[in-house]
Amino acid sequence: MHGEPALGADFKHFPYVNPAVKKGGKINYGVVGTFDSLNSFVLKGMRTTARGVWDPEYGNLLYESLMTRSSDEPFSLYGLLAETVEWDEDRTFIQFNLNPKARWQDGKPVTPEDVIFSFNLLQEKGRPPYNRRLTVVDKMEKVGEHSVRFTFNDKANRETPLIIAMSPILPRHATDASTFEQTSLKIPVGSGPYKIKSIKAGEKITWERDPNYWGKDIPAKVGFDNYDEISVTYFLQDSTLFEAFKKGDVDVYPEGDSGHWTRAYDFPAAQNGDVVKEVFQPGLPSGMLGFVFNTRRPLFADEKVREAISLAFDFEWANKNLYGGAFKRSQSYWQNSALGAFGNAADERELALLGAARDRIDPAILAGTYAMPVSDGSGADRKILREAVTLLKTAGYTINGRKMVDASGKPLAFEVMTQNESQEKMAIAYQRALALIGIDMSIRTVDDAQYQARSNSFDYDMIIKAYTSSLSPGAEQVNRWGSSSRDAQGSFNYAGVADPDIDRMIDALSNARSIEDFRAAVRAYDRLLVDGHYVVPLYHIGEQWVARWKHIGRPETSPLYGYQLPVWWDARAQ
Repeated sequence: MHGEPALGADFKHFPYVNPAVKKGGKINYGVVGTFDSLNSFVLKGMRTTARGVWDPEYGNLLYESLMTRSSDEPFSLYGLLAETVEWDEDRTFIQFNLNPKARWQDGKPVTPEDVIFSFNLLQEKGRPPYNRRLTVVDKMEKVGEHSVRFTFNDKANRETPLIIAMSPILPRHATDASTFEQTSLKIPVGSGPYKIKSIKAGEKITWERDPNYWGKDIPAKVGFDNYDEISVTYFLQDSTLFEAFKKGDVDVYPEGDSGHWTRAYDFPAAQNGDVVKEVFQPGLPSGMLGFVFNTRRPLFADEKVREAISLAFDFEWANKNLYGGAFKRSQSYWQNSALGAFGNAADERELALLGAARDRIDPAILAGTYAMPVSDGSGADRKILREAVTLLKTAGYTINGRKMVDASGKPLAFEVMTQNESQEKMAIAYQRALALIGIDMSIRTVDDAQYQARSNSFDYDMIIKAYTSSLSPGAEQVNRWGSSSRDAQGSFNYAGVADPDIDRMIDALSNARSIEDFRAAVRAYDRLLVDGHYVVPLYHIGEQWVARWKHIGRPETSPLYGYQLPVWWDARAQ
């Protein structure tokens, strides 16, 4: 995206793999939830597709893209289905020259016709963001025997070629376009390293490595796909999943609960070294975990109301009593990186980019000094709660009979939707604080299927979500915060944001030609998101916690993005 890739055209493998790994053995993953689909590219299967089909965590086992990301670089892609690429300086087009060796799992070659078919099908029947990829394309055409060229229109930006390069490619000859939008457990044909061995609907999917996988020797795949068999078992609750891990039925357990990480590993296998606890330090921004306001609801349309309600969450109490003091308060979406606004004052480049929008932003946010208030840890800090009440008065609310009511006497009340015990604990702490100022927050914990359906249709007042932040934010931000995604079912615009200034910043960061312009655009974007009070900021760890059975091996080094499960292996196969 900016500058040159770290690896030259003659690179042999990514720096975070073990190129001499002996392949074989198996790994058993465990997840909470269920599945009823093998198509993750349509709305119905968006969050209920079996893991591994198209999967950033476990690897894209079935389908592949034209190029693939290096996890050691923020914004570089390397060849996968495409052997080489061509483009001009202004990025008005990109041409992918397919690897002549690329094959589908039934032995047929991957062709330019497959690429063209995939983009057309996803535009017609795919879910966001795949159904919008061609809106920036003027012409898509086959060039020669093995190449396909995309010529862009004036809606495209500097990142567009990378987005096209990372899109899924499907087999034209083995995909039924007429039924594509339906969920199905019919086993598809892909070009990836694994085939589906068996399916137990909603409970387990088992993958087996394809011995004829076309790409096993290309540089971007050396050291990957090391197991003969990968299984993913689904559990109804995380506690049940952890018990399966303790027994050895699951091999890897990514941990997200500090109290659990501290206290739960007293079982024999962890004590005798058969289970290994590891902490990884990725070079990534904090991201944002928080209670998300649905601004589509009239109650939360007022920014002052959102700000006041945000103040009431007592992070210091929750961190001490629920999490053993393990966390840091999140202050921005790109905290702990040069892209973040927190701790960095807006410079002239950024102020010029913001233009008139700078006048609407809290001066402390522009100065990089704005932070959520630090409470006395009592769970009832009177000073902060008084500040929240004062803000609500400016929005037309007063306390009457111990209830916060509007001018017509209607109580300020809303519901937060949660999906597990951990979220429920946070919500109860928040509920107690809000009740002190007369706000009635009810809590509704729903099952996984209902949670996904209501998330897709924005059927909630408030929801708890995590927004991961990378060092390469780009067009995907439209699907999170852009005006065009506000009413798009299945988008990640959970807050319902539609703000022309935010749209401008997304456009600016996607079109930046220099790292300086890019950094200024992301910081300006970060400030607008913080100033909008769309999320009640919670916490971040800054570390990755993972427990694994010791027979699962890994490379000595981890890349910028942290540990990468697709390059681990079964040491029993050595």
